[in-house]
Amino acid sequence: MSTPASASLNRLGLLDREPLPGPASMAVEAALEEASSGQPLTRQSAVALIQAEGRHLLRLLDLASAVRDTGKGRTVSFSKKVFIPLTRLCRDRCGYCTFRRDPGEPDDGFLTAEEVLAIASAGARMGCKEALFSLGEKPELAFPEARRFLAERGCRTTIEYLAMMCQLTLAQTGLFPHANPGTMTVEEIAMLRDSNASMGLMLESVSARLTQPGGPHHPAPDKHPLLRLSTIEGAGRLRIAFTTGILIGIGETLEERIDSLFAIKALHERYGHIQEVIIQNFRAKPTIPMRAHPEPTLLDMLRTLAVARLILGAEMNLQAPPNLTPDAYPLLLLSGINDWGGISPLTKDFINPEAPWPQIATLRDGTASLGYRLRERLPIYPEYIVHKKGFVPSALAPRILAMVDEAGYPKEGGTT
Repeated sequence: MSTPASASLNRLGLLDREPLPGPASMAVEAALEEASSGQPLTRQSAVALIQAEGRHLLRLLDLASAVRDTGKGRTVSFSKKVFIPLTRLCRDRCGYCTFRRDPGEPDDGFLTAEEVLAIASAGARMGCKEALFSLGEKPELAFPEARRFLAERGCRTTIEYLAMMCQLTLAQTGLFPHANPGTMTVEEIAMLRDSNASMGLMLESVSARLTQPGGPHHPAPDKHPLLRLSTIEGAGRLRIAFTTGILIGIGETLEERIDSLFAIKALHERYGHIQEVIIQNFRAKPTIPMRAHPEPTLLDMLRTLAVARLILGAEMNLQAPPNLTPDAYPLLLLSGINDWGGISPLTKDFINPEAPWPQIATLRDGTASLGYRLRERLPIYPEYIVHKKGFVPSALAPRILAMVDEAGYPKEGGTT
């Protein structure tokens, strides 16, 4: 019987291929039965399912969608934000990055307090509620220019300056900061806690192999998976609502991709703090070392997202950035996601500047085309406001609680 999912996938030819033959097909069948029974997905089954094709793919997507609907209903959320690139100086040199700068290049250096407030204030006038601070990692360890800028403002580290800018933004504009500054110690995370509604760090991959010579993380000391897992764990110890995720298509194997998802699950089971998992697809750009590297396909995204939903369960918030699948992003709803992430009506995606955000009205229509309702959220997810105790920073609690309804969404519930 044809369903909206099968009709959409058929149009794109994603159901044309027959399932893998022989033992591989049997492994996928067994994994689908395991997932259908409600048992926790094993690593072996997840590796089988991430290769599902044809009718197996359709069943995988249906299972993932059913799990999402059980936990999240028919609501898909987003956060209305401004993107503040506090500094693009970075000591790491990842093979896929266009964000970082060296001193002397265009857009190098740090944003001043006046520049930060100008962006945040403009966003506040447009109804934004989140100030996403994204920045390079530890530039003061690599560049005297960074050390000089920080010292002139009484700071030793970039994290200290970030804490000042988060506090200033909150006090002057009312936007809730969400800092994404890279690897941090527990002490550095604590420095940001009182001014940040939530924080984030992409795990990207647990594969230490990617840090070896020739790998995308080789000249990037802060991308070692143990450092990133330690930061995520530190946020859990401090009960901070935290966003993380994986970057797919950068040279990891399917097994490594699955292992990354299970590592995230293990940390969440221990601390309960991971509010959101992002599955982000690598995008090739003409100026990066990996410019000739193939991008993940829509099929890659659908399978990875669906398996992520089955691994992480019904209650996890699962996100895929719509601007990185611009021609087909509504179809990602078929794989069990329930969030589109931060969308800005003002600032570009500085990490993927070639990929503009969809207009919020367009996003609403695309979401509705698959039978889901778009709803705005704060940078801290509703359940971490209403149901999970101890995650709303005490300094922000009065302001956050005054803004939300009984379900934890902004009272106006706007999507414009």
